[in-house]
Amino acid sequence: MKQVFMFLATLIVVFQQSSSSRVLELSDKFADVRKDGGHWLVMFYAPWCGHCKRLEPVWAHVAQSLYKTNIRVGRIDCTRFTSITSEFKVSGFPTIKFIKGEDEYTFHGDRTKDDILNFAKRMSGPPVQELTRADSMNSIKTAHQLFFMYVGSQDGPLWNVYHGVATRLQAHGFFYSASTDIAKQHVDIDELPAVFVYKESLHYFYSVDSGNSVADAKDLNDTMYNWINEERFETFPKITRGNINDIMQTKKYLVLVVVEENKLREIPAEMIEFRDMVESVIRKKRDKFHKNFQFGWIASPELANSIAMTVLPLPYLLVLNSTTNHHHIPEDDPAQLTAAAVDLFLERIYNQSVTTYGGNSYTVQLYRYYFEARSSLAEMWRGNPVLTTVLFGLPFGFLSLILYSICCSDILDADEEEDEDSHEKRE
Repeated sequence: MKQVFMFLATLIVVFQQSSSSRVLELSDKFADVRKDGGHWLVMFYAPWCGHCKRLEPVWAHVAQSLYKTNIRVGRIDCTRFTSITSEFKVSGFPTIKFIKGEDEYTFHGDRTKDDILNFAKRMSGPPVQELTRADSMNSIKTAHQLFFMYVGSQDGPLWNVYHGVATRLQAHGFFYSASTDIAKQHVDIDELPAVFVYKESLHYFYSVDSGNSVADAKDLNDTMYNWINEERFETFPKITRGNINDIMQTKKYLVLVVVEENKLREIPAEMIEFRDMVESVIRKKRDKFHKNFQFGWIASPELANSIAMTVLPLPYLLVLNSTTNHHHIPEDDPAQLTAAAVDLFLERIYNQSVTTYGGNSYTVQLYRYYFEARSSLAEMWRGNPVLTTVLFGLPFGFLSLILYSICCSDILDADEEEDEDSHEKRE
């Protein structure tokens, strides 16, 4: 009986679950529990973190959606269990990790319910999921706007490289395989084996460069990885603070259309017209621009302002070099830009014949820190001027009082010494 009691007590210490949530409250005992196996989706958080608080309702919905699966959803307070921070190499809050046994994978996408669920589902299965029924292809097309597919027998250099790249990029995309009979019911395939990406109802096939031999595993691995890395995003996605760092891993120029959404996610008509015009460039000239440019749109002007280090008018067009952090802006008024003008502007960027701003120099980084701090302070002031005054006014007041006391003390001491000297001379 005593052993049963101790077992139950240990479980309570390891995790507690409230009646209103499916989220398990974990402790530092989790470091030992995870070694027993199983699939865990864990949020590492700090109670003072505003981003963590905003994630809480989303996290509760994630836990509810995964309740009847083999994935357990938990969270751990890193301020109480500080050893966990170093154990799992947590450097910021919130950090989301998928953990299975000794392996762990960090989530880098947008902190939305769907993105987190897709991440968990990908990591809970094998790197490449095999389709065994013809109707499965329709199911995954309904479930995912974008996925990769291998067609053919599961042997040989192409399969080995595809499986290897899928293992490396499992956290970032869905990878499938299908037999020739199943795949040909949905897509025309000229050569086998084949790899294609399904993106927005279209199929784009991977092709080995003519200068490379399929037998050359290293070249094949490099070209396959680069192709998948370039294709793993939609043609014109919404870019946020949550996914921009991941998108920059494409090493392309990011063509960013800057507009502004209100709280209801509504965009003014003139901004929608401008966004659609820029999108038409990549839709109509994908073969020309897709290799070197990733298009997208930003609904948060603050993100674009932090890139440009200035307050941009809206709507706006901003092009960011993801390898050097330099950026480019059109010389013409963006509101007057046409599709032909955007085409020419991108050509000049690729030919390096336009003005370059920003970068990674020490002075630019210092100015960026200054700009972001100033912008954050201005945003705080607009949101709550009284609280901002208290937070920054009181420390400044105390500092001024301390400096004043020190200076006055020196002056008074000097006056006293002068009085004593003069008194001694008179005597």
